[in-house]
Amino acid sequence: MNLTCFSLLLVIFWSVHLDAKPNILLICVDDLRPELNSFGADHILSPNIDRLASQGRPFLQHYVQAPTCGASRYTLLTGQYGPAGNNALFERAKNLKFPSLPAYFNQNGYQTISVGKVSHHPGGKGGEDWDDESSLEMPNSWDRHILPSGAWLHPRGAMHGLANGEIRKSAKDMDVFQSENGGDEIYPDGLIINEALSQLDQMPKEKPFFLAVGIIRPHLPFGAPAQYMNAYRDKPFPKIINPTKPDGKTTWHGSGEFMKYNRWNKDPNRDPAFALEVRKHYAACVTYADALVGRLLAKLDQLKLRKNTIVILWGDHGWHLGEHAIWGKHSLFEESLRSPLIISYPKIPKPGKFANGIVETLDIFPTLCDLAKLPIPNFTHGQSLYSILKDPHADGHSAVSYGKNARTIRTSRYRLISHPKKYFELYDHSTAEKESKNIASKNSKIVLQLLNELEFKINRN
Repeated sequence: MNLTCFSLLLVIFWSVHLDAKPNILLICVDDLRPELNSFGADHILSPNIDRLASQGRPFLQHYVQAPTCGASRYTLLTGQYGPAGNNALFERAKNLKFPSLPAYFNQNGYQTISVGKVSHHPGGKGGEDWDDESSLEMPNSWDRHILPSGAWLHPRGAMHGLANGEIRKSAKDMDVFQSENGGDEIYPDGLIINEALSQLDQMPKEKPFFLAVGIIRPHLPFGAPAQYMNAYRDKPFPKIINPTKPDGKTTWHGSGEFMKYNRWNKDPNRDPAFALEVRKHYAACVTYADALVGRLLAKLDQLKLRKNTIVILWGDHGWHLGEHAIWGKHSLFEESLRSPLIISYPKIPKPGKFANGIVETLDIFPTLCDLAKLPIPNFTHGQSLYSILKDPHADGHSAVSYGKNARTIRTSRYRLISHPKKYFELYDHSTAEKESKNIASKNSKIVLQLLNELEFKINRN
């Protein structure tokens, strides 16, 4: 073989190798609404996520499978529909049938590392303080699964920690929001990002990595360094859309997770000034999380890893900030189920162009397989989004979600919510009323059509 042919084969080999084995950085952000500047919310400061959106494909209509952390992350990490509760991954661990997303990539030559809240428990362990090495949320998945607790002592303390090591003992004695002076490290997420940066520094060059980083904020309680709150103190916010409790039977709830914290005897549904304070502290947490995302992306650039890394930013579900008189998640309304999804990789066609087609968290597992040129396992339930990554105008598909007592399907026009005993909610998103007017009683044919599609999607898997 002459030198020219050998050189050509070497170039082809390395080209195929790099294309087939890109690094993966998965960034999970807890309770993140798609209320970001790049997603159309000009009152929110999110410059780093906005920059990532400009370099990738932002999905404007991404829906999670469940409006609660554990069940939503179950789908992300297994590629399957699953239980509706927060204990879903621990239940799966008792009877493993298929490899998880990180396990599958690990089996295909990847080093897999998790830092922070990626599965439901930060650090992925059970026990009273979530630090029991014998109780794993995701066995056989991670080479390293890390949660630096620092002053918060253990993962359970970090999960709901406020500034400088304050741990939630009784929620009624912990403020629902807080803004303290100090650097990023006065809250648990600062330690999480520091550890993630350290892990990037240690990545071996001889094999690709799958690094998942879970940022806890803006999960309750809403605590962020004061520097991120200062920009919002005098900033005008838009009015809350549909701020009243809906009529009839719905998945409305009394915002129990929010209401159990110390609220200084204030109710945001009755006190507009307090409601605005809550929204601004949530926004400060978003900007704090955005700054941490920026540090991760800057480290990728510093290490010259971005040119061969797929970056995914994913919100595990949405969060009501007063819509339908709910402060929290756990409903099957749009605000609980829609969250940001951005996928970025080198040379993506038409970077920054929004995709309007409906997609699901279920689709992330097969999409990553496609991008990494790995076979898509037949046990996954979603669809690869590769066609939309190539063409942002490509069609999406309906999205199915579920709670403990109801299920829903979202199409480009409608949302159907199916309750036991054949009670339905049907909402038309082409109208101004959207999810404030139930039209099910006058549209039985549409209800039946969507119900059949919902049942088909879930049962075919």
